[in-house]
Amino acid sequence: MTPVAIGIIGLIVFIVLIFLGMNIGLALFLIGFVGYAMVVSPKAAIVVLRTMPATQASTYSFMVIPLFIMMGNFAFHAGLSGKLYSAGEKWLSRLPGGLACATIAACAGFGAICGSCAATCATMGTISLPEMRKYGYNDALSTGSIAMGGTLGVLIPPSTPFILIGIMAETNIASLFIAGIVPGVLMAALSIITIIIRVKINPSLAPKPKRYSWREKFSSLKGLIGVVILFAIVLGGMFSGFFSVNQSAAVGALAAIVLCAVSGKLSWETFKTAIKETVATFSMTFLILIGASVFCAFLSITKIPIMLADAIAAMNVPFWVVIIFMTIIYCFLGMIMDELPMILLTVPIFLPIVDAYGWSRIWFGVYVVMCMELGAISPPVGLNCFIIQGISKDIPLPTVYKGALPFMLTIVAGVVCIYLIPSLCTWLPSLMVG
Repeated sequence: MTPVAIGIIGLIVFIVLIFLGMNIGLALFLIGFVGYAMVVSPKAAIVVLRTMPATQASTYSFMVIPLFIMMGNFAFHAGLSGKLYSAGEKWLSRLPGGLACATIAACAGFGAICGSCAATCATMGTISLPEMRKYGYNDALSTGSIAMGGTLGVLIPPSTPFILIGIMAETNIASLFIAGIVPGVLMAALSIITIIIRVKINPSLAPKPKRYSWREKFSSLKGLIGVVILFAIVLGGMFSGFFSVNQSAAVGALAAIVLCAVSGKLSWETFKTAIKETVATFSMTFLILIGASVFCAFLSITKIPIMLADAIAAMNVPFWVVIIFMTIIYCFLGMIMDELPMILLTVPIFLPIVDAYGWSRIWFGVYVVMCMELGAISPPVGLNCFIIQGISKDIPLPTVYKGALPFMLTIVAGVVCIYLIPSLCTWLPSLMVG
């Protein structure tokens, strides 16, 4: 059997194992090890098994992941997410579907201190869904807005997926962080516009807009001070060249602990809970990283990534055709797996294609994350949709899908925007010091 045939069989078996509910990290690990043994030799596979975990554990760049996870956990326990939602509600209350719009804005703000799609969705869903149901918002609009808002957690920096893409694509992580700001704001604005259009077309989806005084609006801004401080420390330090990515993550984590203490929410029990959540989340992430490194080693020796890149280059089609092809694949993969394995599986395959067409790797990083957003709300799985249904079990999953489907068009519109105007992704990084 040829290496290419073994590689294709390995990909198929991996997808089958995911459908059967096997842990993603273990599935990647198992397929990578067995595939490498079949293509090269069992002895060589054992060498990979012995060296890969140690290599991953000693990678200095990965240290940034648990630090940003810790920052997000302490920011959550400090109550910053609730204050974000309160401010968004008051400033966007006059728009049609004001609470749903506030959810999008709050998710965008929380993404600046979290970096996780699932965490943003779960956190903001717990806060905003009861409020929208209390005021009579349609369940489909409410759940769809939260599912879409949750996707902003991986686009607005700091973002764990950007860290992984930066490492795999050998691209500056700080530049990728900065590159996500404008597209993140763009996606938040497009999502709010989508909500307004839906409510205008069908006013029964939301109650009449509620009014707040200017005094209440400006008073709510006090709750954003903590978020602004974290955002300024992390991104300001990187943008100015004063901090490296790892240093920004460490200072940001310390600042989040201080903010938690200042808010009066820091106790020994809170500290232990936040640390346990950080360790649990990173352990899951690290298992996926180890499994994916073994799987990518197997995939590389099959020559499938290079052959695919050469085949597409030989077709001599415009780059927008390639983008449509890759977007469909990401949409499909998003139905069956989380963002981390999706990155680790596809970046080695698609990166040579993007390089062949001469497009920026920074642009490619933003594109991949936006496609992950699409996968996170795509039926028949859609991770964010499952999270929302888990928060409110009395809302049927089809209702959540119904609310999320219009936002798939929103994400596609965002992808079209960054394709037509690549500077949306590359302009800010070009201004970075160093």
